[in-house]
Amino acid sequence: MELIKKIKQTETQAQEIIDQAKAQALSLAEQARQKRRQAIKDAETDRKKAVASAVEKAKAEGQKQLEALKAEAEAERRKLRDQTQKKMAGAVDKVMEYLKG
Repeated sequence: MELIKKIKQTETQAQEIIDQAKAQALSLAEQARQKRRQAIKDAETDRKKAVASAVEKAKAEGQKQLEALKAEAEAERRKLRDQTQKKMAGAVDKVMEYLKG
């Protein structure tokens, strides 16, 4: 009788140990899932920051190139204006000579 009682007690303890192990395994699995979710969230945040940084860098570089092109176009325009004004003075003189005479 005593042996049966001890066996049942041992079975009860074993079941408690199994239940505790299951609960602990579930807890650990949930913690692992939460860590994975957080890691994914952090990676997404980092990716968004990297994209935003790259976009800002590209905008800044584009703005620099735009300014350089504007300056180059303005210099070319001035050069062409100077060239045409020199020719224009000569053309005006020729027209005036033609009209006078």
